[in-house]
Amino acid sequence: MNESMKVLMIVTSHEKIDEQHRTGLWLEEFAVPYLEFRQAGYDVTVVSIQGGATPIDPNSKPTPEQEKAWAEARRELEDTLPLDQVTDPKSYDIVFLPGGHGTMFDFPNNTALQQILAAAQRDGKIIAAVCHGPAGFVNVKRDDGQPLVAGKRLTAFTDAEEREVKLDHAMPFLLESTLREEGGNVTTASNWADHIEEDGNLITGQNPQSSRSVARAVIRAKHQG
Repeated sequence: MNESMKVLMIVTSHEKIDEQHRTGLWLEEFAVPYLEFRQAGYDVTVVSIQGGATPIDPNSKPTPEQEKAWAEARRELEDTLPLDQVTDPKSYDIVFLPGGHGTMFDFPNNTALQQILAAAQRDGKIIAAVCHGPAGFVNVKRDDGQPLVAGKRLTAFTDAEEREVKLDHAMPFLLESTLREEGGNVTTASNWADHIEEDGNLITGQNPQSSRSVARAVIRAKHQG
């Protein structure tokens, strides 16, 4: 049955925080889950907010060993389909949002992303995200008018981690704080700990170190389902 599982991975297209800081997708948060899904036999579709080549955060540059291991995943990022050209979002069993600081700029308030996430929640599909990926949840509403994360246990890149990398003042908002303001029960571990949360169909990871754990939790949930 694994072969029929379809994953929609949505990545950022935003490449600049300010004149001093380049950003984009944090590569590990995409490559590691992508390869876990492929190894499980899942069909993975990769799209980005604007389409085309995906910017990679220069701070997530892989080691030579990772470069080799992640080659297939890297190729998927060279020419992505724009998110608003996904013709049948209901056909996907899993929606996965990798992070990178770029997501803080182009995930919130993106209409196509909001519609896909709201529909996935409505249909009981798995919604998963890691690190800054939950920025895509901001301002998404359920059918009852409540925020997508209201009453949900989840995690994300923490305010403490943002301060440690000294980008807290460069962000349009602090992700942990904003998810709390929207009613999310945000659970955090120490900085850079491998930490995930699962609440029904919502599976989230705190940081890049949690990338593999989030993907494996998604696969486990589909097997159990």
